[in-house]
Amino acid sequence: MVNDSIIKALKTKSKSLNLSSRKITHLPEVFARLTWIVVLKLNNNSLSSLPSELMCLQKLTELNLGNNALEEIPPVLKHFSCLNKLYLYGNKIIHLPPEVLEGLPNLELLNLNHNRIKVIPAEIKRLCSLKSISVTDNLLQQIPAELGLMKCLTEINFTNNKLTQIPQQLYSLPQLRKLYLARNSLTELPEGALGWKNLKILDVAGNRLSVFPVGFQFLTLEELFFEGNRLVPFTLMESIQEKEVLSLKELSARLILQQSTNELSVVSRALPAYPELQDMLSHWGQCALCSQPFLTTWLECVQFINTRKHMGMKSSQSVPVRVLLCSYDCFNRDDHQYYGLVRL
Repeated sequence: MVNDSIIKALKTKSKSLNLSSRKITHLPEVFARLTWIVVLKLNNNSLSSLPSELMCLQKLTELNLGNNALEEIPPVLKHFSCLNKLYLYGNKIIHLPPEVLEGLPNLELLNLNHNRIKVIPAEIKRLCSLKSISVTDNLLQQIPAELGLMKCLTEINFTNNKLTQIPQQLYSLPQLRKLYLARNSLTELPEGALGWKNLKILDVAGNRLSVFPVGFQFLTLEELFFEGNRLVPFTLMESIQEKEVLSLKELSARLILQQSTNELSVVSRALPAYPELQDMLSHWGQCALCSQPFLTTWLECVQFINTRKHMGMKSSQSVPVRVLLCSYDCFNRDDHQYYGLVRL
């Protein structure tokens, strides 16, 4: 039956060939003659490898190898430079060979769901045209920072893995619209959420989050899933501490931070000569209430935001967002009523 389909494709020069669910264990050499094939579906078979002769299919733009018996990504794939969509779900793949990734410059969709992958190599950045990557139900322990260099990415799905953190570089993806991180072991999202200017769907359900990062309420999400986390409860607290006396070091730091924004100031002109000081000052924070810069984290609080009111979402939910305050003065202001103290 397989040979009949191939013979038919040879006669008609059909650009699409569907050989899914045919119990195929290997591909015949005659495949090398199908040089005009654009779409090839080989999913739901028993393939454990692909022959090198397949490199003749230079016009291939879509290849489906899902639900087979592959233990590695076939090396022949590195020759498919025109490939746009690659489906490898439901195999036994453990790692991603860098040399294969480097040979797929036009790949836009990569589906690696239901495999045994633990690490995504840094060479993933070679997939410069990639728009969608899905690696659900694997054994991923970390995400490479290089993923933040892939400016075309619009969708990332790492649901059901073993991730404990995500790199801050993911905030550098300007086109990212959908991010799925459900059922991992994330304890926090790094600071820099405002980088997700176009993010519309965020799924972090089933993790270990307690609070969302600074500025999270300014995202324009349409859907947010966060059930099954360890979010701090909606609790209002009053600060009873007396007004603190800022140390000379902190006062000096605040003065330098203020002066550094003035290009004509002595401080601003002197900073390039002191790289260590520049590095220290690069970690400054901005008070959520008075907007003044400060260096030491005096108070870490949460603001319970309403997703409908603050983010324009259809559903109304209370989400705890991390907030930095520069002093007890700001914490004790009358307009702090929606803040709850987390840690001094």
